Amino acid sequence: MKYQYDYDSDCAYITINALPHSYSKEIDDARFIDYASDGTVIGIELLYVSGGVDVSGLPYEKEIGQLLEDNQIKIFI
Repeated sequence: MKYQYDYDSDCAYITINALPHSYSKEIDDARFIDYASDGTVIGIELLYVSGGVDVSGLPYEKEIGQLLEDNQIKIFI
């Protein structure tokens, strides 16, 4: 997993897989999941990160929670 944070827009992107992007699904107004054509998760976009991130219901929830905590982002479960 690769973590990228954009300070200006207060959003983060976590790359899970290097497959080509096919479609995205909105979980809520702050969380989006990107998929490859075969349904494989390729990335997760998180908005408003400085206020904390709800990791419940995300694929790889435990790993993403740890990655965010390692980058000093508060998580909610």
